[in-house]
Amino acid sequence: MYQILVVGYNEDSCTDVARALAYEVGAEVARRGHILLTGGLGGVMASAARGAYEHGGITVSILPQKDTSQANPYSTVKIATGLSHMRNMVNVWSADGVIVVGGGAGTLIEVAAAYLEEKPVVALVGSGGVADEYAGKYLDDRHKTLIHTAQTPKEAVEKVIRLIEGSRP
Repeated sequence: MYQILVVGYNEDSCTDVARALAYEVGAEVARRGHILLTGGLGGVMASAARGAYEHGGITVSILPQKDTSQANPYSTVKIATGLSHMRNMVNVWSADGVIVVGGGAGTLIEVAAAYLEEKPVVALVGSGGVADEYAGKYLDDRHKTLIHTAQTPKEAVEKVIRLIEGSRP
């Protein structure tokens, strides 16, 4: 069982397209029996959690606040960190792999952290933002970890699972 982190737009900038794609990613993670990790708030995080939750999955929300009151209602497990944006590191360290759905600056922090930690990252093309901007690229000339691409939520989950399995000793 893997812990798959889904990152992307927060509530204030999330598009309907990204919400729908995130829901399907979450549902696919649950259908395959894996654990969904998110930052626990709105937007892509809530949509992915809803998809997993409604398909019987476990959803873990790693929150930036000191309490769990702001967690989205689809959070099975709520972890309050009080770390604000630094909780993005906890998200990445806790994940076996990352799927990117849209996203802005906060998402880019998580993608960069995953890149530096050499965690598998898959960007869902067509979801906008960071996912579309960095899909198929390396973040720097060290070429540590390619930001892989997927065209559909199912492909994104399948690909991140294959990459996780390929990275294990």
